[in-house]
Amino acid sequence: MERERITWNEYFMAQSYLLSLRSTCNRLSVGATIVREKRIIAGGYNGSIAGGDHCLDKGCYLVDNHCVRTIHAEMNALLQCAKFGVSTEGAEIYVTHFPCLQCTKAIIQSGIKTIYYAEDYKNDPFALELLEQAKVKVQKVPFDKEIFDWKHEEKTMFVRDLLNRMENEKDEEIKDQYWKRAKELFPNL
Repeated sequence: MERERITWNEYFMAQSYLLSLRSTCNRLSVGATIVREKRIIAGGYNGSIAGGDHCLDKGCYLVDNHCVRTIHAEMNALLQCAKFGVSTEGAEIYVTHFPCLQCTKAIIQSGIKTIYYAEDYKNDPFALELLEQAKVKVQKVPFDKEIFDWKHEEKTMFVRDLLNRMENEKDEEIKDQYWKRAKELFPNL
């Protein structure tokens, strides 16, 4: 079966999800990718300062129900640009989750013109107001994480075949349990 080529939005959001796998925070894994002219110029994930204690090792350091041990993914990506002298003027950022208010302000100040995000996360009304005022485009880009599963189609066909063969199963409760679990694992079944 021939697969379709993923879109640019899917590609850059996939990069952000890959970056989020490096996160060292127990509460939420976030990744961010900064792009200019279809080229990745920086990436970041939420984690501690270089050489510092990580939430994975020491636990989250919470103040007002917010982990202050970590630097957010967006900020890490912006700081990477600053560290290496890469301009963010007119760039785009792809983030796994909607940016917090502080990251939103940093994104605006950096000259980034578009924010693409995959998941809503405590979307701050003031952040949205600031983005509108600064004329920064914001677009939610739903992301199907199944694109990372190279055998997804093969597995789906196998499970579908298995469930069809189970039609001969006499115990309706067992059949229903298998169908329910299969649909949880494979929503497109």
